[in-house]
Amino acid sequence: MTATRRHFLKTAGLAAAAAGATRCLGALKYAGSAPRPNIILIVADDLGYGDLGCYGQQKILTPNIDRMTTEGVRFSQFYAGSPVCAPSRCSLMTGMHNGHNRIRDNLPHGIFLRPDDITVAEVLKQAGYRTGAIGKWSLGEAGSHGVPNKQGFDYWYGHLSQDQAIQYYPTYLWENEKMVLLQDMVMVNDVGKMVGNKAGKRVKYTHDLFTDKALSFIDDNAERPFFLYLAYTIPHFSEYPPGDPDHFMVPGDAPYSDRPWPQAAKNYAAMIGRLDRDAGRIMDRIEKLGLDSNTIVFFTSDNGPYRGCPETRDFFDSNGPLRGGKRDLYEGGIRVPMIVRWPGKIQPGTVNNSLCAFWDFLPTAAELARVPAPDGIDGINILPLILGGALAAAHDYFYWDYGHVRKTYKQAVRIGRFKAVRNGRDARVELYDLNHDIGETNDLAGEYPELVRHIEQIMAAAAAPAGGVFEQ
Repeated sequence: MTATRRHFLKTAGLAAAAAGATRCLGALKYAGSAPRPNIILIVADDLGYGDLGCYGQQKILTPNIDRMTTEGVRFSQFYAGSPVCAPSRCSLMTGMHNGHNRIRDNLPHGIFLRPDDITVAEVLKQAGYRTGAIGKWSLGEAGSHGVPNKQGFDYWYGHLSQDQAIQYYPTYLWENEKMVLLQDMVMVNDVGKMVGNKAGKRVKYTHDLFTDKALSFIDDNAERPFFLYLAYTIPHFSEYPPGDPDHFMVPGDAPYSDRPWPQAAKNYAAMIGRLDRDAGRIMDRIEKLGLDSNTIVFFTSDNGPYRGCPETRDFFDSNGPLRGGKRDLYEGGIRVPMIVRWPGKIQPGTVNNSLCAFWDFLPTAAELARVPAPDGIDGINILPLILGGALAAAHDYFYWDYGHVRKTYKQAVRIGRFKAVRNGRDARVELYDLNHDIGETNDLAGEYPELVRHIEQIMAAAAAPAGGVFEQ
């Protein structure tokens, strides 16, 4: 992506917005004099496909998120950008699949968004949106060009680093480009970097702070179009090892305190309950402000569920019918919940079985704002699906990879009903028919050799060289 394209986006201003409005008027049911809708994107961290009641969970109560489904549309085949957080969030922000992402893995540090990367926040600012990001960022640390305020966000509050985000009672967070201390004591590690106080006093639970800031952002911008990216950190495990009662850290385990469950399971369920409670608070606030009919809310997760704690992994069956979880390119690692609510615009209680992915969010948001999406991205506008229609043209294929800085480099491709996985640079390609084998148990590669060869060609071409440590 070139600096010229970014410069055009920043300077085109009202002319680009006007061109986008003309292009989109025929496609949108709310076209005409109606205001551009507010856009809220809520992203959970490591929430599994099977962790919500509306996706089949039987033990954890999620009434508010389930209500989003009854009032909106639930996608059954929606995919994250990656099986881990940083590249997945990069796909979400830039409209690129992982073969073209700037950030292709959680490691190493120092790979951040650059000035010539175009984010959804920058696109929406051209339509006059006030943009805010709250929670977990993962795309640039302090002093880099990748921080939210240099990537199109007017307001930012939260963790810049995914490593710090596993601390639920940290010593500090970032508000815009200023460090905000949450405790009196700040620990410094052996290389001079400030870190959270793992053993110190528990003062302020980050998830609650994020919700308060999100509600304030909505209140402050109720009179103008806004985009809120609310990237929660729960139910990600904390810094404590599996088996520790605080591996899933939460202020209290209600309403599961009296259940005959492992403590980690109680905590995990309580974390999801807190997520559900605050999703409800967000919806209640926009309704109270009279913004309900002009606010579209997206809810999803950044990747599949964490599988390192048997007390939760097996107890809740967080991946539902899917194989694998976080760090896998089987369905359990990348297929995630996706719910969209927009009262009066979306047919309530709809289930959509179309294939969509994180990189589709940017062009969809651009369509909502009536501005052009950047050229050369991998995503497509899925607003017609959200509104109950069909796409003029779907993706030719979906692509993922993972493990650039590890010994095992994995790739996956989906074409229609078929999904291919390769677990290693020299490993054979596995092939599954997801229409009949959602659990990816029956490898059909031997029955479709021509399709496998075609997919191998896609795998060879879809990942553009990234340079440096990510060079293949």
